[in-house]
Amino acid sequence: MPAVLFLLTLLGALCSHGKAMTREEKQRLRNQVVEMFDHAYQNYMDHAYPADELMPLTCRGRVRGLEPSRGDIDDALGKFSLTLIDTLDTLVLLNKTTEFEAAVRRVLKDVRLDNDIVVSVFETNIRVLGGLLGGHSMAVMLKEGGQNMQWYQDELLHMAKDLGLRLLPAFNTSSGLPYPRVNLKYGVWGPETRTGTETDTCTACAGTIILEFAALSRFTGDPVFEAHARRAMDFLWEKRQRNSNLVGTTINIHSGEWVRRDSGVGAGIDSYYEYLLKAYILLGDDLFLQRFNIHYASIMKYISQPPLLLDVHIHKPLLPARTWMDSLLAFFPGLQVLKGDIRPAIETHEMLYQVTKKHNFLPEAFTTDFRVHWAQHPLRPEFAESTYFLYKATEDPYYLEAGRTILDNLNRFARVPCGFAAMKDVRTGSHEDRMDSFFLAEMFKYLFLLFADADDLPFDVEDYVFTTEAHLLPLSLSTAPHSSSIPSNKTSEEELDDSNFDWTCPNTRLLFPDPAFPRNLREPIRSAVDKSCPRPAPYREPGMGRPPLRAQDFMANNPEHLELLRRMGVSLIHLKDGRVQLVQHATQAVSAVAAEDGVRFMQEMMELSSQQQKEQLPPRAIQIVSHPFFGRVVLTAGPAQFGTDLSKSSTGVRGFVTVAEPYSGCSEITNAEYVQGHIALLQRGQCMFAEKARHIQKAGAIGGIVIDDNEGSSSDTAPLFQMAGDGRSTDDVTLPLLFLFHKEGNILLEALKEYREVEVLLSDKARDRGVDVQEAEEDCTTEATTPTSFEPVSQSQMSTVELEELAPEEVTPPQEEISPIEEDTSPAEEVSPPEEDASSADQAQPKEERDSEKREEPEGDTDSSSQSVDELLADWREDLEAFKQMEKDEL
Repeated sequence: MPAVLFLLTLLGALCSHGKAMTREEKQRLRNQVVEMFDHAYQNYMDHAYPADELMPLTCRGRVRGLEPSRGDIDDALGKFSLTLIDTLDTLVLLNKTTEFEAAVRRVLKDVRLDNDIVVSVFETNIRVLGGLLGGHSMAVMLKEGGQNMQWYQDELLHMAKDLGLRLLPAFNTSSGLPYPRVNLKYGVWGPETRTGTETDTCTACAGTIILEFAALSRFTGDPVFEAHARRAMDFLWEKRQRNSNLVGTTINIHSGEWVRRDSGVGAGIDSYYEYLLKAYILLGDDLFLQRFNIHYASIMKYISQPPLLLDVHIHKPLLPARTWMDSLLAFFPGLQVLKGDIRPAIETHEMLYQVTKKHNFLPEAFTTDFRVHWAQHPLRPEFAESTYFLYKATEDPYYLEAGRTILDNLNRFARVPCGFAAMKDVRTGSHEDRMDSFFLAEMFKYLFLLFADADDLPFDVEDYVFTTEAHLLPLSLSTAPHSSSIPSNKTSEEELDDSNFDWTCPNTRLLFPDPAFPRNLREPIRSAVDKSCPRPAPYREPGMGRPPLRAQDFMANNPEHLELLRRMGVSLIHLKDGRVQLVQHATQAVSAVAAEDGVRFMQEMMELSSQQQKEQLPPRAIQIVSHPFFGRVVLTAGPAQFGTDLSKSSTGVRGFVTVAEPYSGCSEITNAEYVQGHIALLQRGQCMFAEKARHIQKAGAIGGIVIDDNEGSSSDTAPLFQMAGDGRSTDDVTLPLLFLFHKEGNILLEALKEYREVEVLLSDKARDRGVDVQEAEEDCTTEATTPTSFEPVSQSQMSTVELEELAPEEVTPPQEEISPIEEDTSPAEEVSPPEEDASSADQAQPKEERDSEKREEPEGDTDSSSQSVDELLADWREDLEAFKQMEKDEL
């Protein structure tokens, strides 16, 4: 079957009731895309090259080994100028042929591929090998045009073959599945390689090789690369679950056993399905199409729940594996367009678009009710990719507006002076010091193509297939001579079956004769997302009678409550980390009835813990808006459960900061004349948070920022801190109070020392720079599964509940000895990641950090060891290693 049939989908035209975008407006947006690309690319070249990636907050390059390790994320970096190679064919597509020629010369002169460094096989294949092959394709095309690159003699192809040979040792396994990592200089075997001991790899990692390796074989005439890639694809196909025809997420590369048996279309699997279909398009082998169609039928049967795409278990595909989706599945509507299945593509894309509009970007993961599950957003391009393909298939101007939204949000929220910074938290607008190479390789390609007319392009993109990294490989490779020594992947049990083929592609005009049909598909999805922020259900009584003390009324600093606990056999223990542990021994109760009351109290406490998980306030933002920051530095802050609710303020609270005296804020403020009309800086400790707030409010402050006194603490490595009241009414506190960990607080203090006058904006999330503040959105950003500090544990004859320390020093202890409390860790509620995500989600893993210099006093002169603001920002740049499993599988 001709490969071009699957591209016919792109030729359909679908009328829409949406207002058509004028040619002038499309041209303006196209030019804006080019300007944004120039901003990102030029800052990489000026501040980072020859490093692999740009760190846009600190305006320098990320060099592996010189920066603190980020774990598996750094496996993409190989000291081979990754961003430049990944960007080569983007330069040509955006009509920057002069820059492209200069970039190729730089690559040939500067880049070495024999570095003694361990890299990800998957990332190096799609980014570097794909980038070299895409660059080679563009160089050949330009040379044949007779205007540019006349000197080119396949040098990029020679580099690509050199790299391919360096990746080949990873395929030396009994299964044919590659090791996940390889040493560019030494391969896999031997102690000097520092790799080769891994046993598992993700499905996408092993199944996203065929396009680049087959293209390398077809370009060079060496069949070895395509043969190894086909063998890996064959093995994955053989190991599919035969009843569901689904594959798992992680597989043992030696035995072929599934390590993770959850199956979806997002992280860990996504591009395996993509490469089955695109391998057919590029190579013309019907067997790839048959396999894709069989998988696709199962995806639509089990995983697709329009507009949702939810993971299932491969052996029990009717059983959901999780209740959230990751952002990498945003590529799938685009793949459905290539398949020719337009309706579910429209539905899923609309769901993703509404989530994007709600949070400005797609969170790394979000729940089925569209709340944030993982708050990061590393400027992923998958949603832009699907937007482009849907516009090509339908010509519906609605998708041009979706593209405009992407552009606007990038400029408003991610743009910084030295490029574009990844979002650390889409809820607050805080940034990471990170601009991945795929941002230049993919995002600007798809956005430029979305707004470009045919005469704006230097070549016909229909003559190429996009790899998963959006590199361009010519479809002419399907007819390129290739060796017959490549083993056939057909087996006696796998013959082509006509029932697995449609043999034609649908025309969208025939599919949707009613011009309003797409709008009718989108409207209910839009409504569902808009209404997707239900408030937690009210507390319900357990139904087994009411104990003398209700968990919701319990206060650890109330002597009467402590006595009631003692009578029920519940003891209270202060832990070293500031929490309180409740332990119930039924045998220590004063009576059987009291013991039963104690059991019910513990059950209520567990229920309250679960309930409070749904009631946590989202993080807040402290944005430094004065010179020279101008809103570009956003610090993630913990909220207070009292005082002004910043989520209900359209403007936030803006003012200059000043250090309160005493710094603890635990007695009357002595420098009230300086605090009045300002935002007071306070140090954590010695008294309750509400007491600090009352003192600075009495002094005339308009807001307060409490800075942690635990040196080295950071929002990067600690869970969100939420400040509670002092056990009595806090209605008298009317100013906003936010909490900063030590590292973020030190940035603010050092800025104050260096610039004297520092103005900040306290808000629910970062505001636009240079534009009017938008109306605050409803509080739909925190996920219902955000935990509290209560950690109930049940034991035979004993129950345990741990909670954040709730009492100051005067807490009356129960009968057993209790260590005194030294500081106000007590009144706050420390939010920590749930157990189910501890290995793969929000919980930060230990990593190397430079400790902040110890600060004796916030004001006065600093010693020679004091860090500058720039150094503190550099120290602060390291992001959470959240989303660890997802990043391990696929960036």
